[in-house]
Amino acid sequence: MTFMSQIAKAGLAAFLVVSILACTRAGTANEQRDKPDNQVQADNQAQPGNQVKEYEAEAPKTVVELQQFRETTSVKIKAKSGREAIATLMNLNPAINVGFVLKIAWKDGGSEAVYHLENPKPQSRKLLLDEKYPSGLVIAEGTNRYSCDLFGAGALEQATASSLIFQPLCEDRIYLRNPATGHRTTLEAATDFLRKRVWGGEKIIALGHILMGERHRETGRIEPQMESAAGAKRGAGAGDLPLPALIDSNYVDRLLTSSNLGIDVEGPERPGMRPGAWYAASGNPGVYVSILQPNLIDPPILQSYKTAVNRLDSVEASALCYLIAFDLDRFELEYALGTEHPKVGWSNRTLEKMRNPKLPGPDGIGSIQPLIATGLVSPENARKTVATFTGGFKRAHGAFKYGDLALRNHGSHYGFIENGVVFSKLQPGLATIFVLDDGSVEMKTWTEADNARLAGIRHARQNGVPLIEVDNPSQSPAPGALVRQWGAGNWSGSQDGKLRTMRSGAALQKGHGKQFLIYAVFSDATPSAMVRIFQAYQCDYAMLLDMNALEHTYLALYRRSGSQIFVDHLLKGMSVLEKSASGELVPRFLGYADNRDFFYLTRRNGKDAMP
Repeated sequence: MTFMSQIAKAGLAAFLVVSILACTRAGTANEQRDKPDNQVQADNQAQPGNQVKEYEAEAPKTVVELQQFRETTSVKIKAKSGREAIATLMNLNPAINVGFVLKIAWKDGGSEAVYHLENPKPQSRKLLLDEKYPSGLVIAEGTNRYSCDLFGAGALEQATASSLIFQPLCEDRIYLRNPATGHRTTLEAATDFLRKRVWGGEKIIALGHILMGERHRETGRIEPQMESAAGAKRGAGAGDLPLPALIDSNYVDRLLTSSNLGIDVEGPERPGMRPGAWYAASGNPGVYVSILQPNLIDPPILQSYKTAVNRLDSVEASALCYLIAFDLDRFELEYALGTEHPKVGWSNRTLEKMRNPKLPGPDGIGSIQPLIATGLVSPENARKTVATFTGGFKRAHGAFKYGDLALRNHGSHYGFIENGVVFSKLQPGLATIFVLDDGSVEMKTWTEADNARLAGIRHARQNGVPLIEVDNPSQSPAPGALVRQWGAGNWSGSQDGKLRTMRSGAALQKGHGKQFLIYAVFSDATPSAMVRIFQAYQCDYAMLLDMNALEHTYLALYRRSGSQIFVDHLLKGMSVLEKSASGELVPRFLGYADNRDFFYLTRRNGKDAMP
């Protein structure tokens, strides 16, 4: 029986490989438990003014207090045993309606328990506390009401003791999130050891990054194109494809070959591919693949914006870039935190004068408790997930040490939001990819004015400054202002500014009335080489994601046939990140929890989802 056939039979939640026993959520007594009825009812009234002040306050706080849009309801409950308590339910962002915190304060035992709940169907399902249903939580779907007795017979205690990261409750209508230990690669473990224990560890790591960048460098082979292949169809009509790259006319009739592309594509030209052209990925409608080297780009592009982009040396000009595009008419973009990263405390890059010693982190929080980060695609989305790819920098490197951004907003730590929950505030001046409540995807350089949109943001991730952004005078895409500035741009690399290494980036492109999300892996590049590639593909906005290693630039694409799942990687070497159980492949992010944050794409309306 295949890995995914087991999932189809028993459900993904029952097959999660890496998880740990849930921690008992016990704390001090809830102050509400002894309040009179009128005070409990008063607490039910929304106090948005106070919540905005909590969000903005330069003071220590909890991650719950960082949620300025939350709605809170409290009711008295009574278990079948006669035990009484005050139950408090917080919808962390009602416009998104996914994340909830449930607190139970028992009157007789003086204890409080806190749980992180997830609503897998936010468009149609609501979670309520209703005094008409004293046995517990109420789930509303249209005119239907389902009473869920979470407070009797030890249901919640049993759920927290489960080995499942997503523990189904209330007849599978909601999930309890349980803590997990995410997978760490040997490279990550060694890197952390060097940083913490070895004198001069950062310099050793920087040297390692340079060597690794050279190790992953690839150069494609240019070959003549067969006459019979010229003008042949590539598995999709021209109106379905993303815009091709603008390349040097001398290479229009040539083929570029790579031995490391891990995704099969449709088209007679294989094993070669026309440089900059898009090819439909086999078995995945709406997904397209392309390869290119910077030295094949149309010369006018390479000569443009000379003051904003560095001249490419021969090494990075010939280094291969792999790109994959997703038609956003067909896919929705999702985002999830890793079990450990990105963290919410201070980055070690923050200047001492920009730190507030009274705060555990730039936003006033030092951890995300009582919320749980899973490092895993939710069971609701697993069947329709078509791709996963890694997110951005860890918090340790996700802030500025140099330049103007280092002197603003505590060092301008990179912000991130998952399912409408703010874990780190979005900072002005940073490159941001985000998903709105209607599923639309945008990328832009965040501004103070954009904070007015926060309530409707489902997911967001910031990572440094833009590679490509809209130039205000011309209102056309142009290289970012800090592309040439190593420190001020926080591009990372070595201490002496050697920036060439393996990198990944994301971009948006509009063409043929469609919008495409492009993910690219550069085998050996500086930010300037990334800019030239995204310019050639006529992208409207582009940003750096992560760098230096296959696990940090990872992308997996999933093909399904019946109950079977096939995992393809943008680069073949990325397959080392997968695990196995009982002789079957267990994919990263989809089958086991990881310590790094990641994005994933799902089929809209479940189309082409696994049965």
